[in-house]
Amino acid sequence: MSYTKLTLKFLSLFLVTGILFSCGKGTEEESKPLHPKVAKLKLPEGFKAEHIYSPGENEQGSWVGMTFDDKGRMVVTDQYGSLYRLEIPAIGSDSLAPKVEKLKIGTGPEDKIGMGFAQGVLFAFNSLYVTVNHNANETFDKGTGLYRLQDLDGDDQYEQITLIKSLQGEPGEHGPHSMILSPDKKSIFIVAGNHVDVPEMNAYRIPRVWNEDNVFPVIKDPRGHANSRMAPGGWIAQIDPEGKNWELFSVGFRNAYDIAFNEAGELFTYDSDMEWDFGMPWYRPTRICHVTSGSEFGWRTGNQKWSPNYPDNLPATLNIGQGSPTNVMFGTGAKFPEKYQKALYAFDWSFGIIYAVSLTPSGATYSATAEEFISGSPLPLTDGEIGPDGAMYFMTGGRRLESDLYRVYYAGDEDSEVSSASTEVPEAIQTRRKLEEFHTGGPKAGAVDFAWPYLKDEDRFIQYAARVALEHQPISEWKDKALAEKDPKILTQAMIAMARHADKSQQPKMLQAMIGVDYGSLSNTDKQNLIRAFELTLFRQGVPAGDLKSQLVAYLNPNFPSNDNHLDRALSKVLVYIDAPDAVSKTLALLKDAKDDADYQKTFTSSSDLILRNPQYGLDIAKMLSSVPPAQQSYLATVLGNAKVGWTPELHEEYFTWIHDAFQYKGGVSYVGFVDRARKMALTHVPKSDFEKYNEMSGASLLTGSGNDLIVSDVQPVGPGKRWTVEEALPLMADLKGRDLVKGKAMYAATLCQSCHTMKGEGGIIGPDLTQLGTRFSAKDILDATINPNNTISDQYAATIFYLADGSSILGKLTNEDVDKYFISQNPFAPDMLREIPKKDVKSKKLSEISIMMPGMINRLNEEELKDLMAYLISGGNAEHEVYK
Repeated sequence: MSYTKLTLKFLSLFLVTGILFSCGKGTEEESKPLHPKVAKLKLPEGFKAEHIYSPGENEQGSWVGMTFDDKGRMVVTDQYGSLYRLEIPAIGSDSLAPKVEKLKIGTGPEDKIGMGFAQGVLFAFNSLYVTVNHNANETFDKGTGLYRLQDLDGDDQYEQITLIKSLQGEPGEHGPHSMILSPDKKSIFIVAGNHVDVPEMNAYRIPRVWNEDNVFPVIKDPRGHANSRMAPGGWIAQIDPEGKNWELFSVGFRNAYDIAFNEAGELFTYDSDMEWDFGMPWYRPTRICHVTSGSEFGWRTGNQKWSPNYPDNLPATLNIGQGSPTNVMFGTGAKFPEKYQKALYAFDWSFGIIYAVSLTPSGATYSATAEEFISGSPLPLTDGEIGPDGAMYFMTGGRRLESDLYRVYYAGDEDSEVSSASTEVPEAIQTRRKLEEFHTGGPKAGAVDFAWPYLKDEDRFIQYAARVALEHQPISEWKDKALAEKDPKILTQAMIAMARHADKSQQPKMLQAMIGVDYGSLSNTDKQNLIRAFELTLFRQGVPAGDLKSQLVAYLNPNFPSNDNHLDRALSKVLVYIDAPDAVSKTLALLKDAKDDADYQKTFTSSSDLILRNPQYGLDIAKMLSSVPPAQQSYLATVLGNAKVGWTPELHEEYFTWIHDAFQYKGGVSYVGFVDRARKMALTHVPKSDFEKYNEMSGASLLTGSGNDLIVSDVQPVGPGKRWTVEEALPLMADLKGRDLVKGKAMYAATLCQSCHTMKGEGGIIGPDLTQLGTRFSAKDILDATINPNNTISDQYAATIFYLADGSSILGKLTNEDVDKYFISQNPFAPDMLREIPKKDVKSKKLSEISIMMPGMINRLNEEELKDLMAYLISGGNAEHEVYK
């Protein structure tokens, strides 16, 4: 071994920790070397993977969309470039190299892109349908919208480009996405993110009366994300092959990227979270949604997102956790074991995981379980398809990242014959579909009488479908029936429908009808639904005055607090909204001791399991998990931010002290800004003479001018930074005389070195002590290990991947073990928080091949700042070292 390699080996003991994210079944049974991009994949037993192609090596961009044409060829899209077509060799071929051609589209000049900047592509009806996310310019003159490409002269190229519909909004990664064929192969479904307006359509399965519908004090994202995007958010539509008839099918998504039908013709998607909201009570994890006719899933901007408990939207089928959803597809047609043929595959771009979701009919919807099907790091998953050969094809790329095409097939012992599609539809789904027939085609005779009894159905999806069916009928046909209804379940749903369609003149009768319900006889769910009905009429028709307002306060106030977190959220915001006299004192008393439910926002993948899978995103999660904000308290504090009556000096002091202390918690990047906006909102309701006192008491001095960040006392990088390489940085090390110790220590902290490593007794303990680093290693060695942390991973500081018998995997640093358990640490910022893994559940384990030390940690620094950092590392923080003379 050369001297350089030897020093790097030892240097890794000082600088690098990491994870394994690798290799087949997690065993050492491979008889021949694997392609390195296949070796990093974790696959279920019996499955094999092949690396087909790397477009980046051929200057063909970063691929994000795929489809197969009628000749079995794959057509793919470069996110920032052209379309390509591939002929892929069969499984088992001696060479996997595909034939790749850039498609010539249109009749324009050769040096211009005829069609591209696409995120979705579908071959159907002897055409290519393409969704473009792009502002037209001189390079590419096609703007955001849906296009149809056709080969009319038979030369196997697409010279005809037809704009089906231009789409307005803010194009980009939250624009129009994927398309799929309908189950009957006669139409197309398209999904779009929340930055695209719902275009004019010919029909609407969800009545076109959407609104924000939330009396929670409005705080839009403090950093400006989606602040101009209002209801109904992302949407799904159905169109005919020519794109002449559009029908809105579902709304309320953040940024669902793809959609898929199961064998029964039921539609599913995988919607994204707003990671900046992490730690806030309105945060919604990435989730699998069963997309039914006329469904609403409640995305709203900022803190206005609807609770899954609201009866006027539908809950997730399965909360997955943090991530960046891209492709979804069913295994229909795959030559896989039957379990995997029926699974829904959900792709996570951020953490490189393909989830296999198993769905089981449950009433009019489905219950779900999931497993990790394929994973790797890095593995920025974009799109996938089941190919004509029964194999799974998937791609990586996006945001100009390295792009690769893979094929996965089954080579195990289980039966992998393609099963025939199941045609049996559960009775509850049949009932829901009968109700959904009233969601289209305009008003229908008998609809009210048919739907009415289902408004009290215990199945939430049937109840929802019945209400939407009712809303499609003229309100004049059912208004009086609704107001006269005595069944509290039916009355509540009918009032929700009326609130969405009635004018203000109907409010007194609506409120009187609801006040007439015996609240104490209701279940907690029915109480929540009733309070939601009150909220909707308050939002839509306004706060009543006089005696009616007093009656409403008298009806709700005795039931608050309720000893139920969801009910307390609903009651607190409504009572504060209508200025109930003691709402502030009650809510503040509840705030002091409020505890989150044990299963609050329970997800399939725990956040701690994601930390080590992707250092770039994982370290952010680690920081947040080290001090998670109390969600219930944060909700109540935000409610109080807009309370106008009922304050006393003592209550104000109590409230603003809580706000001050809330800044100690760590949430997503918008957490501080959200707390500050609630703080500033509350300050508008204090006497002017007390403003300065409460402003200081609530933490004003802790915040930057924008209120989005806490003031950091240490010196921060000024930049401009750059993507440093060893070759660029090494010449700067020739002269490190006269450096600044204070700035060097500040850069050491700013680049997170201090979080994991100790220097002169200060810092983290995840990595080794760096005090003597400069006495043992050269500047080149230190730079190399810092810039390229994956080059050499030390066993001493490596993490371990544990492959479990159920097919899942857990990542963490093994700190101890006994006869029965392994004890691992998963969070660099909370190393003492240990997770126990029963040894009986572990099938195998291996050490890491990917460092938890994130590449590019010094990329914030300019040349002088990098010099100061390196001087600090070389000196070990010693002020007498020669670098400071």
